[in-house]
Amino acid sequence: MKLTVKRFRTRRIELPPPPPPRPANTARAGVGAAGPGDDAFMPGPDADGFGASNFGTAGGPMARPGSPEAAPTEIDAIRREGLTGRQLRMARRLAQQHGLPATSDFDAVRLLRARGIDPFQTNAVLELVGGGGAATGGQPGSRALTVTPGGDGVRLPQTMKPAQLPSTETRAEQAHLAEVMKIQRDMARRRRRKSVLLFARLSVFVLLPTFLAALYFYAIATPMYAAKTQFVIQQAESPSAGGMGGLFSSTPMATAQDSIAVQGYLQSQVAMQRLEADNGFREHFSSDEIDVIQRIPPDASESAVYKLYKKIIRISYDPTEGVVKMEVTAADPQKAVEYSNALIGYAEEQVDQMTQRLREDQMKGARESYEDAEKKYQEANIRLVELQERFKILSSEAEIGLITSQIGQLETQLTQDQLSLAQMESNQNPNKARMDPLKRRIDTLQVQIAELRGKLTDQGQDGVSLAQVQSDLLVAQSDAQTRQLLLAQSLQAMETARVEANRQTRYLSVAVAPVAPDEAAYPRAFENTLVVMLIFAGIYLMVSMTVAILREQVSA
Repeated sequence: MKLTVKRFRTRRIELPPPPPPRPANTARAGVGAAGPGDDAFMPGPDADGFGASNFGTAGGPMARPGSPEAAPTEIDAIRREGLTGRQLRMARRLAQQHGLPATSDFDAVRLLRARGIDPFQTNAVLELVGGGGAATGGQPGSRALTVTPGGDGVRLPQTMKPAQLPSTETRAEQAHLAEVMKIQRDMARRRRRKSVLLFARLSVFVLLPTFLAALYFYAIATPMYAAKTQFVIQQAESPSAGGMGGLFSSTPMATAQDSIAVQGYLQSQVAMQRLEADNGFREHFSSDEIDVIQRIPPDASESAVYKLYKKIIRISYDPTEGVVKMEVTAADPQKAVEYSNALIGYAEEQVDQMTQRLREDQMKGARESYEDAEKKYQEANIRLVELQERFKILSSEAEIGLITSQIGQLETQLTQDQLSLAQMESNQNPNKARMDPLKRRIDTLQVQIAELRGKLTDQGQDGVSLAQVQSDLLVAQSDAQTRQLLLAQSLQAMETARVEANRQTRYLSVAVAPVAPDEAAYPRAFENTLVVMLIFAGIYLMVSMTVAILREQVSA
């Protein structure tokens, strides 16, 4: 730097101390590029305004930039700048082109800056600070000093502030920032365009279907009224039921199968056909009062009617409580109640049919056994009567008892007569007139006793003895008694089976009777509209993701 001082009086003037040297990294910030080296702002010994004269207060002579004395300091400053290897190689080639005797890459940077050449921009000459060399004697990198009057009227030189010139790194950074801003503006423009496209697609694929669904549910759909019913299937149990059967008889597990069977029957096509025949199911849902979407044509197929039937008849079974819940929907509240009552009647008939077959199966064996025992008992009695009629004996035991009693009486008379005869014979002069009739009487009694005994064992005119008659009658009577006992047991078994069958009887008890509603239960406009929106939004997201993935694969 060269300082110019104009002298107004012939007197000694003290200059202010020189400014401290700038840090080493100022050259990279765009300031040091105005002069050769970091010491470009340091004034030289002949730039103090006094020529070659040396004044002690001026600080003595200083080393010129680019001189051998300043080389180690400048090289150290250049080292601290953190230049890259590429920049150093460019500086060395540039120094060789200008014929500078550089001993190293850092020395090439120092010599180029001393010449006023930017080593990092080819063929670029550093601009001079403060109007070039017009005021400084034409030396590059010098700064002009203006003289201001001091307190005693003396005008002293003042150092001017260096011009702030951008370096190559600053220009590159500014260009980078400009490019980033351009990219950001382009990205913002693309985001706006994508937002507009996204909104348009959402409007077409999501919002428009949602609006149409809301229009239908709120303004077009026919209101449907629901009649709710609850019934339970109970089992008849006797008070004497015990064991595991009595433990589970009062729980829903005892009638779970029957409840599920009734639920399946009410949801079957058979129940739909009965409801159509009895209550005009098809006619009601094909009337013009119902909207087009919910209405079925009068000539609809059986499958289409059954599909609608399953939609409006909702039946569920709660296994924890054993309650069957039924909800019937119709366009008229009275029709909903009518359909509910009809279905309850069908369920009662189904329960009776299931229990009737079970009761018949249980009673069938007991009834057949009783009828067989009764028939055999009658046959035994008929056989006994036939024997009694054939032998003309009502009771063999009574007949034998009668004969036995007669024999006993005759034996008693015979014994008395024999004693009387023996007494008469014991006399010395027995009376024959009295003894002869007594002897004849004894003989007669013996003959009668023999005849009576013969009736018991000897065969009669029909060739059958009383003993044989008694045997046949006893066998017939025993058979009749046995058949009578078996008949009583069969009767008891049949009664037990009847009681058990009555225990298996099922009853359908209505817990909640159907009531005509005063407000429509369907359609649920808000819930259905929300579901439609979620469905179309999900479809749109899946399609968008699929298209994005396919585009990425194709572009890759």
